[in-house]
Amino acid sequence: MIDLDYQKLAETPAAVEPFPHIVVPGFVPPDSLRAVLADLPRLNRRGSFPPDSLRLGAAVRNLVSEMEGDLLRGLIAACFDLNLAGAPTMLTLRGWTSERDGRIHRDSTAKRVTVLLYLNPETEAFGRQEGCLRLLRGPNDLEDYAIEVPPVNGTLLVFPNVATAWHGHRRFVGQRYSIQLNYMTTDDKARSELRRHRWSAFVKRLTMAV
Repeated sequence: MIDLDYQKLAETPAAVEPFPHIVVPGFVPPDSLRAVLADLPRLNRRGSFPPDSLRLGAAVRNLVSEMEGDLLRGLIAACFDLNLAGAPTMLTLRGWTSERDGRIHRDSTAKRVTVLLYLNPETEAFGRQEGCLRLLRGPNDLEDYAIEVPPVNGTLLVFPNVATAWHGHRRFVGQRYSIQLNYMTTDDKARSELRRHRWSAFVKRLTMAV
């Protein structure tokens, strides 16, 4: 079983600058994180992969189940005073970041809330602020950030997809594992996004096999 620090999440107040968000370092405690890291699939292509498109070890499957569970949903809803009851979810796994990633953006309007869980050990590159997600004060300057989140040590980042939720990171190329969970606006939009990710994952598997 994977232990997650739900109590720390419940006790962490939401920040408001530069937009509403919550950061929970160590949401995946060290022992559980080691088990997850040992069970992650080797990914050397960029892209977001639905869990059912990958061969996942038991620890990662358990983590995915916890992420999609009602306990996390309820804590996030309470933190931001949202009604997420019945909101469809979309969960994907990323394992590789390229020079094309990190550009300043907001998430799709189909996504009500974005949840990012970072599953990497600390590295020199992350220590140099490469690949560390920045929550920005606007859409034009990657250096104009209010907070920077290193993608390490089981850190959880959650933010509602408000109009000012601009984010991005400095260039990084290499292994960078994360789980992204989204609470979606409607089932149709969730299904459409998932179809796109599944098709992309299928194409990537074909090209890797050639």
